[in-house]
Order: sequence, then structure tokens, then C-alpha cells
Amino acid sequence: MRELQDALDVTSTSVVAHHMQQLEKKGYLKRNPYNPKDYQLTKNGPESKIAYLNLYGLAACGPKGSLLDGDPIDKIPIASRLLTFPATEAFMIKAKGKSMEPKIHDGDLIIARKTSHAENGKVYVCVNDGEALIKKYQVDGKAKILRSFNPDFAPFIAAKDFRVEGEIKSVISGIL
Repeated sequence: MRELQDALDVTSTSVVAHHMQQLEKKGYLKRNPYNPKDYQLTKNGPESKIAYLNLYGLAACGPKGSLLDGDPIDKIPIASRLLTFPATEAFMIKAKGKSMEPKIHDGDLIIARKTSHAENGKVYVCVNDGEALIKKYQVDGKAKILRSFNPDFAPFIAAKDFRVEGEIKSVISGIL
């Protein structure tokens, strides 16, 4: 706030805060709900207050296609302000199976941010050997290892056709 105050040559940080709040209300700025000091400018003007995210089933897809190439099974409305990134980069997946328990359960809705880049230790929606998966990505030397949270499922080395579809950002769980 102080840096903006100096750059704008205004007398008070409250003036800066007021204008930032107005820009946020109008949709030109987006604040990270988990870090109040983290703001992003919205591309192409203000975002709608409600984003309709494509929901894809977690089903196998071909080795050359993307999980996101097919038709979504539904469009789920979500408040844009709940996303920490632009809504245009978001999609949803319905989790299948027990390999990611106790954090992700069968039937949970997963919000992911589209990306093809993987970083060590993060959890991704990915395609490995033609199968769509949710896995923790780890690098050990030159090997790309895919891990489950559930210890009953052994880690395995990613196939040659491995690719990342999106980084897991949030889980909407049906478990109470």
C-alpha cells in the first residue's frame, strides 16, 4: 500500500485502499482469498461474479488427446472471487477411486487450473498411458514418479506419453 501511495503521490494509504476496493468491486482486480496482499489484474476487463466451470468426468482418454478436448458433462456455477486465478483457466474434474484418500475421496469435485507444466511435489490432473489420473508429481533424478496419498497404492514411474492437464487448486468434498 505504501509503495502505491508513493507511486500515485497521494497523502494516505486509506485512499489507495479505497481505490483498490473499488477496482476489486468492479472486477478489474482480483484478491487471493488466502493472501490479502496478493492481487491480480483481470485480463480483458472485469470477470463475471459467477463463473461456469466445465466439469469433466475422470475417464480414460486417448494417448494423443487431452482430457479437456471432450465435451464437458456439466457446467458448474462458482463465485469467481473464490478462485485464486482467472476463471478462464479453471476446470473441474470428478474424482474417481480411493487412491488419493484421505485428502480426495471418490465423487469429490476437484477445481484445477489449466497447465501443462509440472512442479515437484504438487498434485495434478494428468494423463498417463492413456488414463486420466489425479496424482502427486515427484522427480527423483530423471524419473517422474506419480504418487497416491493412500499408502495402499504404490507409486509408479510416469509413462512416455505422460502429460499434465491441470494443477489441483481446490477440493469440494461430499464427506462430512
